[in-house]
Amino acid sequence: MRGSFVTVEGCEGSGKSTQIRLLSEKLAADGVDFLVTREPGGSDVAEQIRSIILDGKNSAMCDECEALLYAAARVQHLKEIVEPALEKGKLVICDRYVDSSLAYQGAARGLGYGYVETINAYALEKCPPDLTLFLNISPKAAFERKHGADKDDRIESLGLAFHEKVYKGYLGLLDKYPRICAVECGGSKWETNERIYLLLKEKGIIK
Repeated sequence: MRGSFVTVEGCEGSGKSTQIRLLSEKLAADGVDFLVTREPGGSDVAEQIRSIILDGKNSAMCDECEALLYAAARVQHLKEIVEPALEKGKLVICDRYVDSSLAYQGAARGLGYGYVETINAYALEKCPPDLTLFLNISPKAAFERKHGADKDDRIESLGLAFHEKVYKGYLGLLDKYPRICAVECGGSKWETNERIYLLLKEKGIIK
């Protein structure tokens, strides 16, 4: 039986890594067969593409090139890591997926959802998420929590105005894709994680 595919989305500093780590601890304790991966990256080729995308020295990269590199890394990651794991019946949890491209390149870069959906047709048609968790915290609050942006990260260093556009892009996706569920990030990280865990149970991802 095919496994479940859960993606975790959010603005920079939203706490995705922390929440995935805490969720992994709970899943392991429950004996769930799962795999954690990330985008861009997750496989050797995709990780090499990631290093190009995020390298602060590549400031001349045009928006379309950026979007296509994300899409290319995604296909490689799906074919090499995600799809084989799903075929084995594993629960796959992915830190970012196609919704990041829709929010960052489609909305914030101004390329449009349609363009991003077209170049990510394989991902959307062949491997749509069963559930997407959007960690709902504003960029301003997120950056304050992590004490500013990483200056060596080409995407993080784009400024608050850009990341506000990303946030609005994510909010626009909530109505477009019913699979996306907003997870409020008020309170402690453990309270947020409990909301995520209960949501996975409610949606039938775990028992």
